[in-house]
Amino acid sequence: MSDTDLIKLYSQRILALAADIPHAKRLDQPTATVRKRSPLCGSTVTVDVVVEGGRIAGYGQDVKACALGQASAAIAGSHMIGRTRAEVEKARDELRAMLRDGAPPPAAPFTGYEVLEPARDYKNRHASILLTLEATAEAMAEAEAAA
Repeated sequence: MSDTDLIKLYSQRILALAADIPHAKRLDQPTATVRKRSPLCGSTVTVDVVVEGGRIAGYGQDVKACALGQASAAIAGSHMIGRTRAEVEKARDELRAMLRDGAPPPAAPFTGYEVLEPARDYKNRHASILLTLEATAEAMAEAEAAA
């Protein structure tokens, strides 16, 4: 990867998102907690959810990832409160399709992922970018199973 490629990939917007992740504190009494790790790069995300009436009422995340994974967590975190499991899974699937297949970025309410479109060419970063949505979908599934 050349310096020019790195500059394009780690744009100012991505770095700004990475520096300001919403809900970056763990919850004291979550309904469910899931920790996901990308074996390729070692990025980890721990997500706590409080689920009430099938929707996320409380959300916390601890993100130890590259700037791309952090930016993805920031985008996801800004939209999580009030979301259902189906909405989170749809965003996860749309983000995966954006990265792998060149599909459009996730639709509302999970807007903002277009900033990560340049990461399509860097397959080794895809897992880190997907971690937060994957962990949240899994936490929602656990919360539903426990209810």
